[in-house]
Amino acid sequence: QVQLVESGGGLVQAGGSLRLSCVVSGGTSSSYYYAVGWFRQTLGKEREFVAALNWDDRYYADSVKGRFTISKDIDKNTVYLQMNSLKPEDTAVYYCAATPSFSGSDDYLRTTSYNYWGQGTQVTVSS
Repeated sequence: QVQLVESGGGLVQAGGSLRLSCVVSGGTSSSYYYAVGWFRQTLGKEREFVAALNWDDRYYADSVKGRFTISKDIDKNTVYLQMNSLKPEDTAVYYCAATPSFSGSDDYLRTTSYNYWGQGTQVTVSS
């Protein structure tokens, strides 16, 4: 069973930076190459797409493009989300997700495309 554990959340002032980490464990060695994504959710709202990585293809929500960067360290089986120039509206619980592969061109956008999820990490950006 594949497990994902996020870390790196916290409280930061607007304009600051945080780096989230997601360690992928369990499953087979093929899980090292799973497509991965980051989503975020605030109270009363649906979980929304933030960024995804599938092999060398990277995808970003318009709201974070140019500020956030998704990357992966295969040796450490860890996915990162570097978040710069943070804004109060970035405040949310951030979730890491993984799936063996995407079947459609825009699957990365949908929560239903991912088989495995982490428990989430809180990011709070103060103004």
